[in-house]
Amino acid sequence: MIEPLSWGRIWTAWTIDVPAVVFVVVLGAGYLLAARRVPAWPRGRTTAFLAGLATVLVLTCSFLGVYDDTLFWVRATQTVVLLMVTPLLLALGAPLSLVLAVAPFADKLRRIGRGRAARALTFPLVITVLLIVPPLVLYLTPLYELTLRHAAIDEVVRLALICCGFGYFWTRLRLDPTPREDHHLVSFGISFAEVLVDAALGLILWLGPLRAAGYYEALGRTWGPDLHTDQIIGAGILWIGGDLAGLPFVGALFTRWMRDDERQAEQVDRELDAIEEQPDEQGGALWWESDPVLAERFKRGRA
Repeated sequence: MIEPLSWGRIWTAWTIDVPAVVFVVVLGAGYLLAARRVPAWPRGRTTAFLAGLATVLVLTCSFLGVYDDTLFWVRATQTVVLLMVTPLLLALGAPLSLVLAVAPFADKLRRIGRGRAARALTFPLVITVLLIVPPLVLYLTPLYELTLRHAAIDEVVRLALICCGFGYFWTRLRLDPTPREDHHLVSFGISFAEVLVDAALGLILWLGPLRAAGYYEALGRTWGPDLHTDQIIGAGILWIGGDLAGLPFVGALFTRWMRDDERQAEQVDRELDAIEEQPDEQGGALWWESDPVLAERFKRGRA
């Protein structure tokens, strides 16, 4: 029987998840080596990417990794972070731009990224499914108990959560090149759908039957919250924690939207200024008389 979780164990309980450690070391080393080859690569991006990898280690090697097969709420915490926090930090590191900057086959990658298949896979509806479906499949099917009983399946599910989350943040943040340029309102719509699904899943787990009840009962745990309370805590983490984890992204998305609007307004102002400088060259003609759309309307008005 595993030792009861206490405040002391939060700081002293550690384990080594070999697949997770290999994943972090390989990606981290590859990113750092590539960043060294790119002059003036932003340190902020490197910090964000490494922070994303650090969350993987914390989730799998700290007390969260020790107790993820024992407490429902611990695994719920892992799910939220792997889907909403880790991918956001990885996407802020702009890893695809880094790959395109150093890879010898970058031109081929760009062609693939502009192809029909890439555009179809990054269609907003597809991205919405990638974000909201994984938690539903995990907790409302036998897959959840399989992750508890089989380490290999557990590792695959964790990787799938990171990939699905990265696909969402990559296409919404657009720090890396993307096959599509959707309006920012699309991103807000997807985020709203994710909030609704989080609420629905939280209510189902809160009011519904126990998940993997046979597995947890066989553990014979005599400390901590009872099985029902444990699942209620986990439901709250998936519901409220998922929404809170998405708030920084929504804020960043709104800021980016405002900046894009400001840049477009400045561009329009520059174009209008350039047009207003044309009357002297056209013998005093007004600027709208040279506009292909307004010129005809102006002539009809004078007639």
